Amino acid sequence: MGQKMAQAKLLVEGRWFRAHRHDRNLILVDTRAADDYWKGHLKGARHFDPFPFHYTNTDERGTREFRMQLELIFSAIGITGRETVVFYENDSGMRAARGAWLLEWMGHRRARMLDGGLRAVAGERLSKLAPTIKPTQFKGSPRDEIAASASYLIERLGRPEVQIFDVRSDEEYFGERVRARRGGAIPGAVHRDWTGSNTAQGYVKPAGELRAEFAALGLRPDAEIIPYCQGGYRSAHAYVALKQAGYPRVRNYWGSWAEWGNRDEVPIEHPVRRK
Repeated sequence: MGQKMAQAKLLVEGRWFRAHRHDRNLILVDTRAADDYWKGHLKGARHFDPFPFHYTNTDERGTREFRMQLELIFSAIGITGRETVVFYENDSGMRAARGAWLLEWMGHRRARMLDGGLRAVAGERLSKLAPTIKPTQFKGSPRDEIAASASYLIERLGRPEVQIFDVRSDEEYFGERVRARRGGAIPGAVHRDWTGSNTAQGYVKPAGELRAEFAALGLRPDAEIIPYCQGGYRSAHAYVALKQAGYPRVRNYWGSWAEWGNRDEVPIEHPVRRK
């Protein structure tokens, strides 16, 4: 790709987990639905399903309220900012990616995602008991450089140094499935379904493979890449995949189409399937 790209340390593998399983400063966070958590989870894992907790208003007030909510959530599950926090689900899915990105956005420097999720640690004994958690007073130091708002996007539409990456389904991208007042896409967006960054076995693809695929899509390492989806979950997975591939500047547009598609004053385009 014309330059050396540094791989980010967002993903941890099953062998890493087994080597560090009993580290005193390790916190595991199960991001699956509550029913799945109570059927059996990694021993000691706390529970945080990110799906019920989201904002789609990325203006100053919405951002402030969302950050306040996240501080309360991370305090409730006992995060201080000094530990390594590993989010997981059944595989390398959008829930665990969302959790890792949210914590990183809030300034935590050791937020991780278990690549492959429970598949990567098959054979581990699962527990149905919740750990005792001592609540903390987590205070975030938000990293604005890894998040994008609607106003940030509007100011940069059409600039060659910024590339927008639509990771919704084909049906959403082409306006055949509309989940907002308007269907369509953000103008100029490169499109690929988020699942294309995973292997058939549910792991994030190797860095070299991702680099080649992203290059084939036209995504450049010298550009700032802004992924989006419907609500900022699949785009969080794209954030993880892009960082895995070594892209240095990635911002998750967390308001995504739930915000953009419901605002009448922002531009959209209507991609057409090739015959």
